Amino acid sequence: MRSRWMSDDEPQRGTPWLTTYADMVTLILCFFVLLFSMSIVQMDKFRAVMSSLQGALGILDGAVTPVIPPSDDVFDPADLQAQLLAQEMQMMRAMAAEFESELAGMGLSDKVIVEMEERGVVFRLADTVLFDIGKDELRPEAREVLLKVGQLLSQVANPIRVEGHTDNWPINTPRFPSNWELSTGRATRVVRFLIEEANLDPKQLQAAGYGEYHPIADNETAEGRQRNRRVDVIILRPSLAVAEPQ
Repeated sequence: MRSRWMSDDEPQRGTPWLTTYADMVTLILCFFVLLFSMSIVQMDKFRAVMSSLQGALGILDGAVTPVIPPSDDVFDPADLQAQLLAQEMQMMRAMAAEFESELAGMGLSDKVIVEMEERGVVFRLADTVLFDIGKDELRPEAREVLLKVGQLLSQVANPIRVEGHTDNWPINTPRFPSNWELSTGRATRVVRFLIEEANLDPKQLQAAGYGEYHPIADNETAEGRQRNRRVDVIILRPSLAVAEPQ
């Protein structure tokens, strides 16, 4: 029944805006449904890419940026991971070759050996270059060698691990009850020198002692034992570096 306050000529109020509002709500609903359907597809691809890129962060400046296949292509994440690892190893090999050349120019080829391993670039220093037998005090000539090595290490942002190693001949002194203490003491001595004298970032460095348990030669010969008594300075490759404590 029509109200007595509304004349026959007066238009009904409320209906036009309600129709517009309903149209707007419907359009918004359709818009979010479309976004939701697109996000499902993209998230699947995003997860696949992120899974493949795990461990590939932290690449040095100047490294080749890996190319991710277009989103419409079907690709195997394992293949992409293998490609990233190959590029990373190629970058590390180039770094090793450059550092080896620089050390040769410094006249240190006979004192510092540069090797490429799966974990990264290794600077291998014989104990005779750094220490006297059974001691962890740096020899005077060791300082010049470590300063030049420190110059090269300052060019990278990767974590750097300093490892001490011994041969299998036992040691038992008040300072070094076993080869564990000797190898660890030598590693920390080198780390302290790189921080205090070569001005490397302490957060970038770590020390480890392995005693006689990671030999690179046969301990049955004098030559082999000499090779095993060493300090390794390793520039960790990027995909290993991301797993290191910050």
